[in-house]
Amino acid sequence: MRAAGSRLSIAAAAFVLAAPLSAASWSPDQPVEIVVGTSAGSGSDTTGRWIQRWMREKKLVEVPANVLNKPGGGGTIALTYLNQHPGSGNYLLVSSPSLLTNFISGRTTLKYSDATPLAQLGAESVVFTVRAESPLKTAKDLAERLKADPASLSFSIGIAIGSHNHIATAQVAKAMGADIRKLKVVAFSGSADGLTALLGGHIDVAASPVSGVLAHVKAGRLRMLAVSSEQRLTGELASVPTWMELGIRAVSANWRSIVGPRGMSEQQVQYWDEVFGRLARLPEWRQELESRMVEATYLNSRDTRKRMDTEHAELTAVLTELGLAK
Repeated sequence: MRAAGSRLSIAAAAFVLAAPLSAASWSPDQPVEIVVGTSAGSGSDTTGRWIQRWMREKKLVEVPANVLNKPGGGGTIALTYLNQHPGSGNYLLVSSPSLLTNFISGRTTLKYSDATPLAQLGAESVVFTVRAESPLKTAKDLAERLKADPASLSFSIGIAIGSHNHIATAQVAKAMGADIRKLKVVAFSGSADGLTALLGGHIDVAASPVSGVLAHVKAGRLRMLAVSSEQRLTGELASVPTWMELGIRAVSANWRSIVGPRGMSEQQVQYWDEVFGRLARLPEWRQELESRMVEATYLNSRDTRKRMDTEHAELTAVLTELGLAK
């Protein structure tokens, strides 16, 4: 009896030890598709291509990874496409706060909970930029212009009404006592398209991520007026004032997170937790972020979900206050 019991105990122990291994045994069985809901050259597109590059060069995944741009609808087309593959671990979407605000502002019936959060990788503050020849020389000039006539300026705000870029713009206007409903805002299919419109003289001000602006600023084509961070940024943005310095509470950041389709398994989530954890620890990845003024804010799948839950409540309150919630 004792020998039989011992054999049973050994078998049970072997089963328990094997369980975590089988739980973590999933891996992609076909090329990974990194879906981007904006046009080529945007901040999300750049992030997707960084991920693709380091997945390949550091062999973080065993299969090829391809970037697929699905712009339109403020990111809703990409999210809809992602969820045409429920339960698949082979599809990833580079997401931003628009994943939350599109539902709050009534642009889509798809909520962030209709996806599987996998990681948050970085965050960019919103920078307000004008052409070098613009009569708006400082952030104060911009604020005073909004106070006098909010309809006198046009803004590019990225991919959607109610986005983080739009929130920052509306916060400035509201702080100056302007009617935010009179703001002239244009949502492009990506921040890169908005900057093209700015450079062409079709837009007066771009509210966008820092990463797409720096090269044009260095070339003398654009001028940064203010940034929507709590405190001044460092490096090449150390001379750019925050709205907070002018007594204007306009704080908004654009995070870059990765989500998968709804219905992913625990094994699939564990796999991507390991991959993105390794990616976030790469010195080359961190250098890439620093070179583009992106703050490293890595969170695993569980903490990304918690952060989205918290931010959904916060953004609902902000957009309601600004009259942008539906």
